[in-house]
Amino acid sequence: MKALEVMENLFFIERGYLNGNHFVYRSDEPILIDTAYKTDFADTELALRGLGVELSRVRLIVNTHSHCDHVGGNRAIQELSGCDVAMHRIGKHFIDSKDDWSTWWRYYCQDADFFTCTRSLDHGDMLEIGPHRFEVIYTPGHASDGIVLYERRQKALISSDTLWENDMAVITERVEGGRAAFSWLDSLALLDSLEVRIVYPGHGRPFKDMHSAVSKTRKRLLSFLGNRKRIGNDLLKKIIVYTLMMKRSVSEADFFDYLMSTPWFEETVAHYFNCEYRRKFDDIMGDFLGRGIVKRKDGLLFTTVKP
Repeated sequence: MKALEVMENLFFIERGYLNGNHFVYRSDEPILIDTAYKTDFADTELALRGLGVELSRVRLIVNTHSHCDHVGGNRAIQELSGCDVAMHRIGKHFIDSKDDWSTWWRYYCQDADFFTCTRSLDHGDMLEIGPHRFEVIYTPGHASDGIVLYERRQKALISSDTLWENDMAVITERVEGGRAAFSWLDSLALLDSLEVRIVYPGHGRPFKDMHSAVSKTRKRLLSFLGNRKRIGNDLLKKIIVYTLMMKRSVSEADFFDYLMSTPWFEETVAHYFNCEYRRKFDDIMGDFLGRGIVKRKDGLLFTTVKP
């Protein structure tokens, strides 16, 4: 786990594919941006303490959206510190109403806890993190409550899951709606209008060429719109890998039945692939095993993708 000071006393902590990256503003009253995944909270706490941050002194958590890999530490930290939590007004509504479907937690069978969201953010709001002033930009697509944070003086963008360097987050039309890809394209157009020197994504390392990343993501979204099965394939492959990372390993004999018990797998195959559940599972797992993305040992399946 890497911690990089990117502005005065503001640290970027790079995690991996399972945990979202996050930020720490180190001060007497620390501020956090995203808190990673609940199951790996011990690692999050270790990283924060390594920067000299006492969780009981945290004043504010800002969440870029309400998915489990970005809000997983919220409840534990809030219970220790009584801190405020700020997120987009749509995400605040999800949390206030305990909507664990719109947050993806129940849909994707993810581990997360509700907390108290005390502050609502909206497009155009200014967020002060120490001496740093971030503009809140609403960027739906991957998440209907997604925001990015832009520091105009530093020309720095915290892009969360709206923009990665060489890949993109999943589109979940069955939760976000059929216009999700179109919303994402509109969000990319907003980002493309900004002058950006450095991007800090929700997963992966920082990168400098934002416009190239926008172009690649836009091209992929347009290809998805040209062939809707590509949306389904991308979702199934990514969430199967994500599931294997969350569980560490699964019984090969039971994995298909487990997936069929989840809302997301059955609904995605029905929506995009005419209810061909077993065939789709066998095709994906055959591809993963052939390419070494998934391996088997002693009746168990595990992924080689690093969490």
